[in-house]
Amino acid sequence: MARTARIELRAEPEEEERIRLAASLTNRSVTSFVLEAAAERAEQTIAAAATTVIPSDFFDSLHKALDTPPVPNEALVRAARRPRQVKQA
Repeated sequence: MARTARIELRAEPEEEERIRLAASLTNRSVTSFVLEAAAERAEQTIAAAATTVIPSDFFDSLHKALDTPPVPNEALVRAARRPRQVKQA
């Protein structure tokens, strides 16, 4: 697939030198090296935004609560016994 979009950036001379050295050490062009690194970081960022991490003890408590039916309180029992009224608009 042909690359048609451009991404331009400015870097400090020291950063540019490090990036060029790293690209050279991996036998890649600077463009290829930077694009792959940015794409990998983008995937990590997207995955982190789509993932919720919670402590295992909280997860265990939540899982147990979801598997245990709730015990209705008195107000809920009374409300369930009331006749239902349906109003159509």
